Amino acid sequence: MIVLASKSASRRAMLEAAGIPFTAQPAHVDERAIEAALGDSAAPDIALTLAREKALAVSRETPGALVLGSDSLVVCGGQRFDKPEDREAAARHLRFFSGKVMELHSAAALVRDGEVLWGEPAVARLTVAPLGEAFIADYLDDEWPEVAGCVGVFRIEGRGVRLFEAIEGDYFTILGMPLLKVQQALRAMEVLTR
Repeated sequence: MIVLASKSASRRAMLEAAGIPFTAQPAHVDERAIEAALGDSAAPDIALTLAREKALAVSRETPGALVLGSDSLVVCGGQRFDKPEDREAAARHLRFFSGKVMELHSAAALVRDGEVLWGEPAVARLTVAPLGEAFIADYLDDEWPEVAGCVGVFRIEGRGVRLFEAIEGDYFTILGMPLLKVQQALRAMEVLTR
């Protein structure tokens, strides 16, 4: 059994669907302070550092447990985006993404007793369709506040798929955790068997 250092419903659903036994314990870390300390670091490095820090924080509270941390962030037009703080911010994000390629960086890390055992980032590239004001308003009427906790302001498994013209990358990475890579790491550690 692993400990998922997250309150993300999407990450919990992925592990449940894959049949990976886990418990969930949200990590209490100041993500914005960590990002600020990383400055102009590359997006994959930021996502991986945040995943590690979340796992390390929960590892301190769960001695002996194998802790899985994960994080995601979006880069579009040379800017980094996190979860929108309110509906107006969500609308601003969507206006900015309109007609551009969004890179969604997800990373995961496995930690036990304060030692990082494994960690990897992954990226998906999503081409956003041109989005009109009426569409954005209707979309947020339907999807807010559910997408408040989503980088990129979408749930790919729902109406969010309508935002995109093309997608390159792993479905699980888009959902917020590179699950295929996590499974490979858990198999290498003999936590999962084939």
